Amino acid sequence: MRLSGAVAVTHLSPYPSKMTQRQRKFLGTIALLLLIAVYALAAMGVAIVLQVHNVSKFVELLYYVVAGLLWVLPAGLLISWMQKPDG
Repeated sequence: MRLSGAVAVTHLSPYPSKMTQRQRKFLGTIALLLLIAVYALAAMGVAIVLQVHNVSKFVELLYYVVAGLLWVLPAGLLISWMQKPDG
């Protein structure tokens, strides 16, 4: 027996249990901008504390290459979370 105009209740909570991809992308974009800003400041702070500029040029270059690429790991995880399909 089919009731016309009946609405199925899927959950009892007034709040949605899952975020849409659009919401994840919005929050992820803000999080990425914050991640980059905080990471850049932290990398500069570590360089100052470790006095990277007082070591050999090779070690200094190595630090900046590693520090310059290390932010990609958390950003990649965040981007993969943002790209999850709805459902």
